[in-house]
Amino acid sequence: MKKQYIKWAVVLSSVFTTMVSCQSDYLETDPTTAVSEDAAYSSASNLAAIINGMHRDMYYRQNDSQGQNGEGGIMIMMDALADDLVFPSTGNGWYITTVRWQDQVNENGSNDFYPYQFYYALIRNANLVIANGPKVPVVDASDAGTIKVAIGEAYAFRAFCYYMLVQIYGKRYVPGTVNSQLGVPLRLAANEAPLARNTVEEVYTQINSDLNEAASRLAGSKRATKSHFDDKVILGLKARIALTQGNYTEAVAAAKSARVGFNLMDNAAYTAGFNNLAGNNEWMWGATIIADQGDSFSNFGAYMSRNFNSTNIRQSPKAINNKLFLLFPSTDIRTKNFDPTGAHTALGLPSTYAKFPYTSQKFLAASQADSRVDVPYMRAAEMYLIEAEALARLGNEADSKVAFNLFTKNRNPSYTGSVNTGAAYLTEILNSRRLELWGEGFRFLDLKRLNQGLDRTGANHSSVVTNNVMTVANTDPRWEFLIPRAEINANPLIVQNPL
Repeated sequence: MKKQYIKWAVVLSSVFTTMVSCQSDYLETDPTTAVSEDAAYSSASNLAAIINGMHRDMYYRQNDSQGQNGEGGIMIMMDALADDLVFPSTGNGWYITTVRWQDQVNENGSNDFYPYQFYYALIRNANLVIANGPKVPVVDASDAGTIKVAIGEAYAFRAFCYYMLVQIYGKRYVPGTVNSQLGVPLRLAANEAPLARNTVEEVYTQINSDLNEAASRLAGSKRATKSHFDDKVILGLKARIALTQGNYTEAVAAAKSARVGFNLMDNAAYTAGFNNLAGNNEWMWGATIIADQGDSFSNFGAYMSRNFNSTNIRQSPKAINNKLFLLFPSTDIRTKNFDPTGAHTALGLPSTYAKFPYTSQKFLAASQADSRVDVPYMRAAEMYLIEAEALARLGNEADSKVAFNLFTKNRNPSYTGSVNTGAAYLTEILNSRRLELWGEGFRFLDLKRLNQGLDRTGANHSSVVTNNVMTVANTDPRWEFLIPRAEINANPLIVQNPL
């Protein structure tokens, strides 16, 4: 029997009565997944169950198609848009419109709608927990702590979702400026009243406020699993956001504190398939897909693993940009997760699996018949890289190299330390970040953060697959997804992004 969760219905930011059959029916009626709204706030355990359901939605909730499954699908999109994840063939078509930069310019398109719908649904749920959590009765000694943590996680969810939304649908944050450019609507209550778009600065101000509130409520708490937020994950999110905003001193402090207690994995673990969230101490936050709750052809592993027996994996295994791969020596363990020949002999793949050079086996599914892969949302490696980059941007290369050399020595035992300085040293850090976080959903957002254009030229990208989208200037309006037409139709205050 599947475990039971309280699971909130999907509702958009301002797509109100036109998109929802009944405004007051916040909860689904399926008794295996939901309870009434009154019951949801009748006990501390029920409030916690709502948060459990939200975490479950991060990997399990499917939107309009099997490729739109929670956070994992958005992670794939964020890399498919960029340069380091290579689709060697069109396969059976999944994410090809993303690769071709067609999704974000189609305001009626399912993939343009998907992140907006997904994150605002979680925000609505978070708003309901924040508003109603203080009203939940405290019956025994543990209830107060349970309620405090549930509300803290709701604030963390809201911050994380707005961070993703403003990066996808808003213009990039420009450090040292007013950032009055349009972001996304800040909806801080669970209603459907029309709202205008807030500025990028206002959105980031709210994100940081929510993270501070989450940090206060989660301080000292013990989470049941790594799928949940705790104080260290909050610090990790603060480090990410501070890096995006150019608050480099804050980024250093948060990253250093976040990684305390999370040791870098050894080389054997690095090549074991990225499928042991609970047993890998480097993983700070992620999702383990429960066996009886998997959705074989929607899971992250159904598209990003090398061994699952699906049409997509057989026809279009995911590869790394060979220009990036060739920057690193063979002694770097991270190169072992990619096969320049594409044979992957150690995996014993059947002859029906297409073989392309530089394909990845970083992510290995549970088996050829089971697509489940643990989904990485945050690892200590990212914190080392944030610390190194932020210190370098502050001009403190000596301390930057302490962190960067320690990290890189772990990945490459033959590494003797960086001899680069200035721009060359910063490029070395950024290239290491590209290789380290390959396939984990960072590259498009990094290009946007760094105000760099897209450049797929001279690598193993197929012009047929990309539809000749090999370069995109950093000034191109397509770096901002269009606001979905459904939102515009329902919200008279919304303003569309330029085409």
